[in-house]
Amino acid sequence: MGSFSITHWLILLVVVVVVFGTSKLRNAGKDLGGAVKGFKEAVKDENTEHAKKQVVLDHDGNAHTEERTTTKVNDKHNV
Repeated sequence: MGSFSITHWLILLVVVVVVFGTSKLRNAGKDLGGAVKGFKEAVKDENTEHAKKQVVLDHDGNAHTEERTTTKVNDKHNV
């Protein structure tokens, strides 16, 4: 009852190809690849969004997160 040998895997592969056909298996592979690609892009977007955040100290010394923006904020000290 150990692991399957190479002949068992080859027989299983032949049965799967006969039952499902190569076109269905090819489409399933494309769908799986598209899902993996979409997942990687979502993780990359999440990491990029997380990298945009920074820790900012306010006047009381409390830390909070704030997203970086491209607009300038007018400060009372900048006159």
